[in-house]
Amino acid sequence: MDDVDQALVHALQVAPRASWARIGTVLGLDAATVARRWQRLHECGAAWVTCGPGTGLSGSGCLAFVEVDCASGDLMPVARGFAELPHVSAVEHVTGDRDLVLTVMAEDVGALARWVVGSLDTMRGVRSSRTHLAGTVFTEGSRWRFRALTPRQVERLAGEAPEPRPARLPDALDRRLIVALTEDGRASYTALAERCDSTPDTVRRRVHRLFAARMVQARCEVARPLSEWPVAVIVWARVPPDQVAEAARSVTGMREVRLCAGVTGRHNLLVIAWSRSVEDAQRFEADLARTAPNLVVGDRAVALWTMKLSGQLLDHRGYRTGAVPIDAWDIPTGPLTA
Repeated sequence: MDDVDQALVHALQVAPRASWARIGTVLGLDAATVARRWQRLHECGAAWVTCGPGTGLSGSGCLAFVEVDCASGDLMPVARGFAELPHVSAVEHVTGDRDLVLTVMAEDVGALARWVVGSLDTMRGVRSSRTHLAGTVFTEGSRWRFRALTPRQVERLAGEAPEPRPARLPDALDRRLIVALTEDGRASYTALAERCDSTPDTVRRRVHRLFAARMVQARCEVARPLSEWPVAVIVWARVPPDQVAEAARSVTGMREVRLCAGVTGRHNLLVIAWSRSVEDAQRFEADLARTAPNLVVGDRAVALWTMKLSGQLLDHRGYRTGAVPIDAWDIPTGPLTA
């Protein structure tokens, strides 16, 4: 990507649903040029805008990270089977003591448990699994930035923060809108209304409320090789229970960190970061120890292939090939087939 492409992606990371006119004004380009640039990036799978359930839904759902061991020769069909599931938002083939790491969203712990016992653990090709429930998510991918804009440009794009709204349990229309936005975070109000069987005015009000209550969070992503951070690293760490929040605050300030969450199990902190190379990933682990001296790394893995990220299907290079809208309310309870 050239400098203009990088600036455009950064602009969409700051204001994912801003109009092309507004973005063009900040970048010093006309709206048609900006729209044409984005269409080219999006059509070749180099960049995309999506949404994910936000922190405002934390009281009405659960997030889990699941390690999966596959039978010899069954890894790819098993991974593709998981990638087709709407409540599995991410699928990564990784190094180390597990074959796959899944990010799973469920309506509640009971729904997650029924899926693990009745579907995941009975799936052909799955030898075993380990589930780690997430507690506090200290940072996640929507906050990651390209850093191609000046602070003044970022300020102009960000504008005034919307008036915070209290979160609420999502009704049927909220759920349909959240699912639709996970496929295309820049979908127009008209398109969303047609898909969700509503009116553009109603959809506009609902979408504004969903974002103001942080029930959804938008993000603009790029194919990882184009970001100059092509290697994804997953670190499981242990921190004294009364120091988790302090350690997490230090970790989330690191440039490479994409996600930091408290988890259950032998380790109580999960960190996912992007690195420039495998060698750089080793350097990151050393920096992690210096940044949070009370943190002890217990295990680590490198993603060989991120097959699905925030509902988006990726090829082996990291380019987008399609999407499976995220739906935490659509969880099968019967046997899965690879």
